Amino acid sequence: MALTLDQIVEEARQWPDDVVVELVDRLMLAKHGVSDSALSPAWRSTVARRVNEIRSGQAQGIPGEVVSARIRQIVGR
Repeated sequence: MALTLDQIVEEARQWPDDVVVELVDRLMLAKHGVSDSALSPAWRSTVARRVNEIRSGQAQGIPGEVVSARIRQIVGR
């Protein structure tokens, strides 16, 4: 049975930070040919801050499906 994106995110919230970082790094490498290790220290700091804002409830993420729909709407697909 395949997991939904929401199920994956919910499961990953339970994981230690280093495991989540490894997952993101592997996904970035597989999808885009670059990994988190290619990020500058400033970007790493920004990413860490944003993750903490979402986890603390100071900010709310936008579901991937919503972002994809907005992008398709903008580019006319």
